[in-house]
Amino acid sequence: MQHPSSDIAFTPAVKDIQRRRQSRAFYEKMEAQGGFRTGVTPELVSFLTVVDTAFLATATKDGQPYAQHRGGPKGFIRALDDETIGFVDYSGNRQYVTTGNLSENDQAFLFLIDYAEQRRVKLWGHARVVEGDEELTRRLMPENYRAWPEQVILFTVEAWDVNCKQHIPRKLDLADVAGAIGHLEQRLAAANAEIERLRGLLGERG
Repeated sequence: MQHPSSDIAFTPAVKDIQRRRQSRAFYEKMEAQGGFRTGVTPELVSFLTVVDTAFLATATKDGQPYAQHRGGPKGFIRALDDETIGFVDYSGNRQYVTTGNLSENDQAFLFLIDYAEQRRVKLWGHARVVEGDEELTRRLMPENYRAWPEQVILFTVEAWDVNCKQHIPRKLDLADVAGAIGHLEQRLAAANAEIERLRGLLGERG
C-alpha cells in the first residue's frame, strides 16, 4: 500500500494527536486523495515568482534543528525541473551552520511567505550545496542584485502544502508602496493642472 505524501509530516505520533484533538477525520479525507502536493507544479512556479522571503530549516545528524532566513528580489528562488528548485546562497556572516548540517543530513524544509497576499507554502524535501558551478550560479543569480554569490542550494521537493492565511500580518513591500505613492502623486499633479486650466477658462469667460 502506497503511503500518502502527507506522511512526511503526519507521523504516527502526529496522527495520534490529531485523533485525540478530533481533526484526524478531516486529514484522512485528504490522505485518501494522495495527501500533499508533490513535485514542482505550475502553481508552485507561479508562487515562487512573488516570493522574496524564505526560511530554510535543516538539522544536524543528531537532530538539532536550525532555521535560516533567505531573501532576495521577488523570484530569487527558481524552478529548475519538475522536482528541483534552487537559489543562490549569498555571502553573509560565514557561520556555515546550514552548509555544515547539509553535509551530514540532507533532509530540509522550506517555509515561503508572501506577506502582501497573506500566503504561505511549506515544502519538505532534501537539499544540497553546490560550490563552484559558475553556469548554475549565473542561471540562478538575480539580475543586478547587489550581493556576492558564494554557492547554490538545490532543493528537491518531495511534498508541499499551502497554509491558510489566518494570523499572517499583511505587510507591503517598500518599493511597491513607493511606486503606488508615486503613481498617486502623478495623478494628483495632473488633476491639479486640470483644475488650474479650467479656472483659467472660467476667468476668461467671466
